[in-house]
Amino acid sequence: MVLQLKNSLVTIASTNLETLVIFYTKLLGEPKSYIPNVYAEFHLPGIRLGIFKPKTTSEDEFKNATQSKMSLCLEVNDLEDVIAQFTSLGHPPTGAIVTASHGREIYAYDPDGNRIILHQAIVVA
Repeated sequence: MVLQLKNSLVTIASTNLETLVIFYTKLLGEPKSYIPNVYAEFHLPGIRLGIFKPKTTSEDEFKNATQSKMSLCLEVNDLEDVIAQFTSLGHPPTGAIVTASHGREIYAYDPDGNRIILHQAIVVA
């Protein structure tokens, strides 16, 4: 049986919600919906990104979590421009640009340490 989906959404839980909202607003623009200290949602091509503050009854679950194995992958047109943007936000990517068969990429991290893969596809003429 295949799920009959209406939409999809990736969410990030953070006890530092406002810090992440500021970071992602500078990176992606104003959220499409925003409830201060509760929830923000950004609409990206093909997906929505939600950031929420966990209820106090489940805060410990998120505070003590080990680093997530999930990454937010953002395909960009100009990797160097995006690296400069992350650097200006005070979160420069780590390591060097890696070239793989599918394109060039580098890892960056948001203020909570969530991995963001910045990817520029190889253009075949």
